[in-house]
Amino acid sequence: MKRIKITENGINMLLEITDRDEVKLLHVSSLPFREETIRSEEEKHAFRLVEIGLSGQDRPEERHGMKYTVTAPGYRMKFVSHEEQRNEDGKKLEIVTKDEATGVYVTSHFQFYDGISVVKCWSQVENRGNDSQGLEYVSSFNLNGIEKEGLLPRDQKMEISVVHNSWQREVQWKSYTLPELGLEQSQPDEKLRSSKEFGITNTGNWSAKAYLPMGSVFNKETNTRMFWQIEHNGSWHWEISDQAGHLYVQLSGPTENQSHWYQQLKAGESFTSVPVAVGVTEGGLEKAVEELTKYRRRIRRRNKDNETLGVIFNDYMNCLWGDPTTEKEIPLIDAAAEVGCEYYCIDAGWYADGGWWDEVGEWLPSKKRFPGGIRKVMDYIRSKGLIPGLWLELEVMGINCKKVEELPKECFFLRHGKRVYDRSRYQLDFRHPMVIRHANEVIDRLVTEYGIGYIKMDYNIEPGIGTEVDADSFGQGLLEHERAYLDWLDSVFEKYPDLIIENCSSGGLRMDYAMLSRYSIQSTSDQEDYRHYATIAANSPLGVTMEQSAIWSYPRIEGDEEETVFNMVNALLMRVHQSGHLAALPPERRDLVKEGLDYYKSIRHDIREAFPFWPMGLSTFGDDWVSLGLKCGKKNYIAVWRRGGNSWAELPIPHLKGKEVKLRCAYPSYERCEYNWNREGGTLRVVIGAPVAARLFEVEMI
Repeated sequence: MKRIKITENGINMLLEITDRDEVKLLHVSSLPFREETIRSEEEKHAFRLVEIGLSGQDRPEERHGMKYTVTAPGYRMKFVSHEEQRNEDGKKLEIVTKDEATGVYVTSHFQFYDGISVVKCWSQVENRGNDSQGLEYVSSFNLNGIEKEGLLPRDQKMEISVVHNSWQREVQWKSYTLPELGLEQSQPDEKLRSSKEFGITNTGNWSAKAYLPMGSVFNKETNTRMFWQIEHNGSWHWEISDQAGHLYVQLSGPTENQSHWYQQLKAGESFTSVPVAVGVTEGGLEKAVEELTKYRRRIRRRNKDNETLGVIFNDYMNCLWGDPTTEKEIPLIDAAAEVGCEYYCIDAGWYADGGWWDEVGEWLPSKKRFPGGIRKVMDYIRSKGLIPGLWLELEVMGINCKKVEELPKECFFLRHGKRVYDRSRYQLDFRHPMVIRHANEVIDRLVTEYGIGYIKMDYNIEPGIGTEVDADSFGQGLLEHERAYLDWLDSVFEKYPDLIIENCSSGGLRMDYAMLSRYSIQSTSDQEDYRHYATIAANSPLGVTMEQSAIWSYPRIEGDEEETVFNMVNALLMRVHQSGHLAALPPERRDLVKEGLDYYKSIRHDIREAFPFWPMGLSTFGDDWVSLGLKCGKKNYIAVWRRGGNSWAELPIPHLKGKEVKLRCAYPSYERCEYNWNREGGTLRVVIGAPVAARLFEVEMI
């Protein structure tokens, strides 16, 4: 027996190579390993490093149902070698295992990051045998025993958290006990196993249409948490269930059972799984989000946008609603410049004379909408000191787009020989060189001919399980398309490093860090009610760093001062996505927008380095009061929203308890609220008379 012990950045990892050359991942935790937590060799047998499923292989042992336990040849993989090295990020561990019967090898990769309690994991499968093998599943991370620390029964101490996500209802954190998930213990510890798993899955090209690709397990007894994100822009799966007396968690990309993914590996071929990030901490959720925020900042593309946090005006939300013209844009451009915006993006409709939904795809400006040409409007934007931008939905073509018939069928997703429709659009396949040529021509034209510096890259369809073109399965076609799209993005940023491209998919339906390691900014929602948007804004740091999180502020013409302030507070701790009919707002309300943006510019250097906290906990849409704080060294910024209920709220801020502070209402300057700091209790008390209102406070340690 041999053991590999890793202690890096607060992560304790232990692997064992048994006398039978099996590799067991015994432990990944913020706490050190205790031998007695694995009670027998029978239990240890189920602590496999990797699960891999090949076609035509028996799966003995256990009543596994649809679970990915005792996979074949996963259960018979043998140790070959391991290597530890250091690179620019930190320690790197690689462990190679093999299956003698098939000649399939798996290299399990673990990349640590200095100073961050997160490790990136992925698996590389190689067919070194003589026969072709059908790959149906491979885990990127597999750990049994996630409940083994502490003394209490698992049903009393374990909590599983999921981030629900959907259109206009993004970033909703919900936590469940095991009994609430149907995983209540009903067997003796040593026999514990079942046919049911709690699984969270995405199938398709909208990676976050039902859930964000992340999750968490919390041990309330030991106050320890494991958390993860799956870094993929398509199909993915994670599951938790019981096996051999313990609970396991498995993370992966697409699967055959859930996602119609299957790949034939010929002799000499290899496949690399989707990467996942796994972190461990002691303490509450805020500590986990802090580690995840540090990690997300480390892995993303270096870019100026996340340093400067420019203010964007977009003419869509509660404004032109996809109906731009030169006549409408000019006064908006003037107003956006006057209040201090730095980018001006013309949203949907600029390419069509009238209705445009099913005709998109050529991306040529409408002469009817812009009689003097769109370049004239772009030049006017620049003359006002703003950088111009345009909306695109480059991955699709409308069914009535003339260009559709110019491209071979293989440029589109096909299933059963037919183009895949969704919402009167076709999905382009970025594996095809003609699609890449088309996409590059559009980007080059927008940048070089129209002079833009910003693209809102939207995506409003779900093409489903994938494409049959040049693929062993629909899911393989989808996965390869998605990877080709990421490669294309990399090439765009290599050519235009300062071009800002916003990741938008009907709002936040592709909020994942395959995309966000490239894109500098993420649309968080299409939510049209500013009161509901407070919940999405407050929760958004769960899914994306604050400096990448674009939040709409769209004062309504029929609104009042408190409505304007509420809209501004929604965005001021993130990335301001200004909209609304600014030119038609009364002067006093437009002044409030300008005041908010001026204040934002004075604090945005802090936002890019801040960490979030939630004085009142994460928000739901039914909450009367909502709050989000940012920690920036000695300074704290705290947004507070009231949506009815009592006129006062008490905000606990534990990390400032017992501290002398300087407290002020930073926005709006007219205040119209009462507030005080209770040093001994560590609470901020706020009284706001208006039933729907918001304020932004600064709390600085003295």
